[in-house]
Amino acid sequence: MGWSALASPTAAPSGLGLFATRRRAFQGVRMADAGSKSGRGALVVLEGLDRSGKSSQCARLLSYLEGQGCRAEGWRFPDRGTCVGQMISAYLANESQLDDRTIHLLFSANRWEKRALMESKLLGGTTLIVDRYSYSGVAFSAAKGLDIQWCKAPDVGLIAPDLVIYLDVQPEKAAERGGYGGERYEKIEFQKRVADHYHSLRDSTWKVVDGSLPMETVEEHLRELATNCIQECQEKPLTNLTW
Repeated sequence: MGWSALASPTAAPSGLGLFATRRRAFQGVRMADAGSKSGRGALVVLEGLDRSGKSSQCARLLSYLEGQGCRAEGWRFPDRGTCVGQMISAYLANESQLDDRTIHLLFSANRWEKRALMESKLLGGTTLIVDRYSYSGVAFSAAKGLDIQWCKAPDVGLIAPDLVIYLDVQPEKAAERGGYGGERYEKIEFQKRVADHYHSLRDSTWKVVDGSLPMETVEEHLRELATNCIQECQEKPLTNLTW
């Protein structure tokens, strides 16, 4: 399952120099067993500032994994299709006003709405490629001045990612990309504060990728990171966020 509203990603061109050898090493291996009943799926999360390229790269990565025989789905938070998600969507589009703590708890509730289904999918062998997760909620709310420990608390107990890929793009560069400024938080100074809080949240599950590199090069990075993660977490139990 993918994001039907997104354009189908194009195939990456061959001969990307630094990554050509690695591509041959892992692209030739089919991943059918990664989605089999013998092991669980991986929870792979992409994080980054607004307009850092997360949605495009999620779609490209999902298409690649499916092409390799891996059972995978693309998810996005906030999920604007739920009742809570519709409230969040109106807020982000500046169509409603909510207290900062209220909207933070709504974002967390939106993730909790999907927790049981997420666990079922992962244990059933489906890998989930997720566009934003708890880290976005904490980083954005803390950037508004809320206490970061308070921001973390509502998400304790959600499923912990196996891999977090942070697309590192300078706020000024992100602002040059199409559509910037259409939603509430797309302001350069605010995004700088968000970046600072993202930095404080990094742990051993995080991999930082330079999101300002050519799209195909970033795509190669993500393919390798996700492929390795899927193969490595087969026999590992799911864990919960504890911060």
